[in-house]
Amino acid sequence: MHGIYPVLDLLTAAAHRFPRLRAVFLGDVESEESEISWIKQGEVCRVLRAWPGLRELGLRGAGELVIEPMRHDGLRRLRMESGGLPPEPVRGLAACDLPALHHLELWLGTSWYGGDCTPADVRALLAMLERSPELAHLGLCNSDIQDHVAAAVAAAPVVAGLDSLDLSMGELGDDGATALLSGQPLTHLRALDLGHTLHERGDDPSRPRGPRTAHPGSRARSRAPQRPPPGDPLCRGRGV
Repeated sequence: MHGIYPVLDLLTAAAHRFPRLRAVFLGDVESEESEISWIKQGEVCRVLRAWPGLRELGLRGAGELVIEPMRHDGLRRLRMESGGLPPEPVRGLAACDLPALHHLELWLGTSWYGGDCTPADVRALLAMLERSPELAHLGLCNSDIQDHVAAAVAAAPVVAGLDSLDLSMGELGDDGATALLSGQPLTHLRALDLGHTLHERGDDPSRPRGPRTAHPGSRARSRAPQRPPPGDPLCRGRGV
Protein backbone atom coordinates (compact mmCIF):
# COMPACT_ATOMS: atom_id res chain seq x y z
CA MET A 1 0.00 0.00 0.00
CA HIS A 2 1.27 3.46 -0.93
CA GLY A 3 0.18 6.36 1.28
CA ILE A 4 0.37 10.10 0.73
CA TYR A 5 0.32 11.07 4.42
CA PRO A 6 3.79 12.72 4.26
CA VAL A 7 2.64 14.68 1.21
CA LEU A 8 -0.47 15.89 3.02
CA ASP A 9 1.65 16.96 5.98
CA LEU A 10 4.10 18.89 3.79
CA LEU A 11 1.38 20.39 1.63
CA THR A 12 -0.81 21.70 4.42
CA ALA A 13 2.14 22.92 6.47
CA ALA A 14 3.22 25.07 3.52
CA ALA A 15 -0.25 26.42 2.73
CA HIS A 16 0.79 29.96 3.66
CA ARG A 17 3.37 29.86 0.85
CA PHE A 18 0.72 29.18 -1.82
CA PRO A 19 -2.18 31.47 -0.90
CA ARG A 20 -3.48 31.57 -4.49
CA LEU A 21 -3.49 27.80 -5.06
CA ARG A 22 -6.67 26.87 -6.89
CA ALA A 23 -6.29 23.19 -7.96
CA VAL A 24 -4.81 20.10 -6.28
CA PHE A 25 -4.66 16.46 -7.39
CA LEU A 26 -3.65 13.88 -4.77
CA GLY A 27 -2.27 10.46 -5.68
CA ASP A 28 -1.13 11.06 -9.25
CA VAL A 29 0.24 7.52 -9.48
CA GLU A 30 0.08 5.43 -12.65
CA SER A 31 -0.72 1.70 -12.66
CA GLU A 32 2.92 0.88 -13.48
CA GLU A 33 3.84 2.28 -10.06
CA SER A 34 0.84 1.22 -7.99
CA GLU A 35 -2.62 -0.18 -8.57
CA ILE A 36 -5.33 2.36 -7.84
CA SER A 37 -6.74 0.15 -5.06
CA TRP A 38 -3.39 0.25 -3.22
CA ILE A 39 -3.19 4.03 -2.86
CA LYS A 40 -3.89 5.38 0.65
CA GLN A 41 -5.24 8.89 0.99
CA GLY A 42 -5.99 9.91 4.59
CA GLU A 43 -8.01 12.95 5.68
CA VAL A 44 -8.20 14.97 2.46
CA CYS A 45 -10.40 17.66 4.00
CA ARG A 46 -7.19 19.03 5.48
CA VAL A 47 -6.48 20.43 2.02
CA LEU A 48 -9.86 22.14 1.83
CA ARG A 49 -9.43 23.65 5.28
CA ALA A 50 -5.93 24.87 4.39
CA TRP A 51 -7.14 26.59 1.21
CA PRO A 52 -10.57 28.21 1.56
CA GLY A 53 -10.12 29.53 -1.99
CA LEU A 54 -9.46 26.13 -3.59
CA ARG A 55 -11.58 25.59 -6.69
CA GLU A 56 -10.66 22.05 -7.77
CA LEU A 57 -9.74 18.90 -5.87
CA GLY A 58 -9.00 15.54 -7.44
CA LEU A 59 -7.67 12.33 -5.97
CA ARG A 60 -6.80 8.82 -7.07
CA GLY A 61 -7.19 5.92 -4.65
CA ALA A 62 -9.48 5.58 -1.64
CA GLY A 63 -7.53 3.50 0.84
CA GLU A 64 -8.06 4.90 4.36
CA LEU A 65 -9.82 7.89 2.82
CA VAL A 66 -11.48 10.16 5.37
CA ILE A 67 -13.96 12.93 4.55
CA GLU A 68 -15.25 14.85 7.54
CA PRO A 69 -18.47 16.88 7.26
CA MET A 70 -17.54 20.47 6.46
CA ARG A 71 -18.55 23.53 4.47
CA HIS A 72 -16.40 24.91 1.67
CA ASP A 73 -17.72 27.91 -0.21
CA GLY A 74 -15.22 27.89 -3.09
CA LEU A 75 -14.89 24.29 -4.34
CA ARG A 76 -16.30 23.95 -7.85
CA ARG A 77 -14.88 20.65 -9.04
CA LEU A 78 -14.40 17.38 -7.13
CA ARG A 79 -13.14 14.19 -8.77
CA MET A 80 -12.48 10.96 -6.85
CA GLU A 81 -11.05 7.98 -8.77
CA SER A 82 -11.04 4.61 -7.02
CA GLY A 83 -11.34 0.89 -7.52
CA GLY A 84 -13.65 0.83 -4.51
CA LEU A 85 -14.95 3.88 -2.63
CA PRO A 86 -15.84 2.89 0.95
CA PRO A 87 -19.19 3.99 2.35
CA GLU A 88 -17.70 6.12 5.15
CA PRO A 89 -16.23 8.86 2.90
CA VAL A 90 -19.38 8.83 0.77
CA ARG A 91 -21.46 9.41 3.90
CA GLY A 92 -19.02 12.11 5.00
CA LEU A 93 -19.37 13.81 1.64
CA ALA A 94 -23.16 13.59 1.89
CA ALA A 95 -22.92 15.55 5.15
CA CYS A 96 -20.83 18.33 3.59
CA ASP A 97 -22.09 21.65 2.32
CA LEU A 98 -20.57 22.63 -1.05
CA PRO A 99 -22.74 25.45 -2.43
CA ALA A 100 -20.39 26.35 -5.31
CA LEU A 101 -19.92 22.78 -6.60
CA HIS A 102 -20.24 22.65 -10.38
CA HIS A 103 -18.71 19.26 -11.29
CA LEU A 104 -18.73 16.06 -9.22
CA GLU A 105 -17.30 12.74 -10.41
CA LEU A 106 -17.03 9.68 -8.16
CA TRP A 107 -15.74 6.25 -9.17
CA LEU A 108 -17.67 4.07 -6.72
CA GLY A 109 -15.91 0.84 -7.68
CA THR A 110 -16.53 -2.69 -6.49
CA SER A 111 -16.98 -4.36 -3.14
CA TRP A 112 -13.92 -6.49 -3.93
CA TYR A 113 -11.86 -3.35 -3.29
CA GLY A 114 -13.90 -1.82 -0.48
CA GLY A 115 -16.61 -0.15 -2.56
CA ASP A 116 -19.47 -1.14 -0.27
CA CYS A 117 -21.73 1.86 -0.81
CA THR A 118 -25.41 1.06 -0.53
CA PRO A 119 -28.31 2.51 -2.54
CA ALA A 120 -29.21 4.48 0.60
CA ASP A 121 -25.74 6.08 0.56
CA VAL A 122 -26.23 7.11 -3.06
CA ARG A 123 -29.65 8.59 -2.34
CA ALA A 124 -28.26 10.57 0.61
CA LEU A 125 -25.50 11.96 -1.60
CA LEU A 126 -28.00 12.97 -4.28
CA ALA A 127 -30.11 14.70 -1.63
CA MET A 128 -27.06 16.66 -0.43
CA LEU A 129 -26.39 17.84 -3.98
CA GLU A 130 -29.70 19.68 -3.94
CA ARG A 131 -27.81 22.18 -1.76
CA SER A 132 -25.37 22.75 -4.64
CA PRO A 133 -27.44 24.90 -7.04
CA GLU A 134 -24.53 25.40 -9.47
CA LEU A 135 -24.06 21.67 -10.14
CA ALA A 136 -23.97 21.04 -13.89
CA HIS A 137 -22.14 17.69 -14.19
CA LEU A 138 -22.62 14.55 -12.13
CA GLY A 139 -20.63 11.36 -12.59
CA LEU A 140 -21.40 8.25 -10.53
CA CYS A 141 -19.20 5.76 -12.35
CA ASN A 142 -17.50 2.38 -12.23
CA SER A 143 -19.95 0.77 -9.81
CA ASP A 144 -20.97 -2.85 -9.42
CA ILE A 145 -24.37 -1.63 -8.14
CA GLN A 146 -24.91 0.60 -11.16
CA ASP A 147 -28.53 -0.54 -11.56
CA HIS A 148 -29.28 0.83 -8.09
CA VAL A 149 -27.32 3.99 -8.87
CA ALA A 150 -29.35 4.49 -12.05
CA ALA A 151 -32.62 3.99 -10.17
CA ALA A 152 -31.60 6.57 -7.57
CA VAL A 153 -30.53 9.04 -10.25
CA ALA A 154 -33.78 8.53 -12.17
CA ALA A 155 -35.74 9.81 -9.18
CA ALA A 156 -33.35 12.49 -7.89
CA PRO A 157 -34.54 16.12 -8.21
CA VAL A 158 -30.95 17.35 -8.65
CA VAL A 159 -30.79 15.72 -12.11
CA ALA A 160 -33.24 18.25 -13.54
CA GLY A 161 -30.60 20.97 -13.25
CA LEU A 162 -27.72 19.05 -14.85
CA ASP A 163 -26.14 19.61 -18.25
CA SER A 164 -24.39 16.23 -18.29
CA LEU A 165 -24.67 12.89 -16.53
CA ASP A 166 -22.02 10.15 -16.46
CA LEU A 167 -22.96 6.58 -15.45
CA SER A 168 -20.16 4.91 -17.40
CA MET A 169 -17.82 2.01 -16.57
CA GLY A 170 -20.29 0.21 -14.30
CA GLU A 171 -22.40 -2.94 -14.31
CA LEU A 172 -25.48 -1.33 -15.84
CA GLY A 173 -28.07 -3.92 -16.80
CA ASP A 174 -31.67 -4.06 -17.93
CA ASP A 175 -33.02 -2.93 -14.55
CA GLY A 176 -30.90 0.20 -14.57
CA ALA A 177 -31.72 1.03 -18.17
CA THR A 178 -35.43 0.55 -17.46
CA ALA A 179 -35.19 2.86 -14.46
CA LEU A 180 -33.59 5.57 -16.60
CA LEU A 181 -36.18 5.20 -19.35
CA SER A 182 -39.16 5.18 -17.00
CA GLY A 183 -37.90 7.86 -14.61
CA GLN A 184 -37.81 11.62 -14.98
CA PRO A 185 -37.20 13.05 -18.48
CA LEU A 186 -33.54 13.36 -19.45
CA THR A 187 -34.02 15.26 -22.71
CA HIS A 188 -32.52 18.42 -21.19
CA LEU A 189 -29.11 16.75 -20.88
CA ARG A 190 -26.47 17.79 -23.38
CA ALA A 191 -24.48 14.61 -22.68
CA LEU A 192 -25.27 11.21 -21.17
CA ASP A 193 -22.31 8.83 -20.82
CA LEU A 194 -23.08 5.11 -20.60
CA GLY A 195 -19.81 4.03 -22.19
CA HIS A 196 -17.75 1.00 -21.20
CA THR A 197 -20.71 -0.61 -19.47
CA LEU A 198 -20.60 -4.26 -18.43
CA HIS A 199 -24.06 -5.38 -19.54
CA GLU A 200 -25.33 -8.90 -18.83
CA ARG A 201 -27.42 -9.93 -21.81
CA GLY A 202 -30.12 -12.54 -21.66
CA ASP A 203 -30.27 -15.68 -23.77
CA ASP A 204 -32.06 -13.98 -26.65
CA PRO A 205 -29.39 -13.46 -29.36
CA SER A 206 -31.61 -10.90 -31.10
CA ARG A 207 -31.25 -8.42 -28.24
CA PRO A 208 -28.97 -5.46 -29.00
CA ARG A 209 -25.44 -5.46 -27.67
CA GLY A 210 -23.53 -2.69 -25.96
CA PRO A 211 -24.54 0.50 -24.20
CA ARG A 212 -27.24 2.73 -25.64
CA THR A 213 -28.21 6.32 -25.03
CA ALA A 214 -30.83 6.19 -22.30
CA HIS A 215 -33.20 8.82 -23.65
CA PRO A 216 -33.76 10.57 -26.98
CA GLY A 217 -32.15 13.99 -27.06
CA SER A 218 -29.02 12.98 -25.19
CA ARG A 219 -25.90 11.37 -26.53
CA ALA A 220 -23.56 8.65 -25.36
CA ARG A 221 -19.81 9.13 -25.13
CA SER A 222 -17.35 6.29 -24.65
CA ARG A 223 -14.53 6.75 -22.16
CA ALA A 224 -12.15 4.29 -20.57
CA PRO A 225 -10.80 4.87 -17.05
CA GLN A 226 -7.86 7.23 -17.40
CA ARG A 227 -6.26 10.32 -15.96
CA PRO A 228 -7.80 13.66 -16.91
CA PRO A 229 -6.76 14.83 -20.40
CA PRO A 230 -3.92 17.37 -20.67
CA GLY A 231 -6.39 20.22 -21.02
CA ASP A 232 -8.22 19.29 -17.83
CA PRO A 233 -7.77 21.95 -15.12
CA LEU A 234 -6.85 19.21 -12.64
CA CYS A 235 -3.72 18.54 -14.69
CA ARG A 236 -2.27 22.00 -14.10
CA GLY A 237 1.00 21.69 -12.33
CA ARG A 238 0.96 17.87 -12.54
CA GLY A 239 3.58 17.50 -15.23
CA VAL A 240 1.26 16.11 -17.88
